[in-house]
Amino acid sequence: MTQSSSSHRPAGPICEVRCINEQDVARARAGLLESETYSGLASVFATLGDATRARIVHVLLRQEICTCDIAAVVGVSNSAVSQHLRLLRELRLVKLRRQGKLVYYSLDDSHVAELIRIGLTHLGHNGDVIPLTAPAPAGSRNSA
Repeated sequence: MTQSSSSHRPAGPICEVRCINEQDVARARAGLLESETYSGLASVFATLGDATRARIVHVLLRQEICTCDIAAVVGVSNSAVSQHLRLLRELRLVKLRRQGKLVYYSLDDSHVAELIRIGLTHLGHNGDVIPLTAPAPAGSRNSA
């Protein structure tokens, strides 16, 4: 083990003596994934870190819904919703389905729903805020 002492005081509690256990470090490094994986993970959380996109994804937990309705629910323009959905789609968080002239969005898979459920549970919302079943398909609409 390597030890050193420092007079620098960090903001949070840490070891008072710098002591590196080479075996622990080697074991932890062996468990790391490729850097690109962490970049992708950071992109997912950064994308969900926007309040409007988080609201859109939360809406999609409950149902498949068309872009115009998403805009009305979250209170932003169709253009803004389109931009948010583009980012969410690029990261495979949501998927689309065309029905005539309408475009419906839903969550790409159950992992996305689980991310949101875990986040809301962590914030103190109980499980009955979000259904544990798959979202219901959108009802039929006439083409506009």
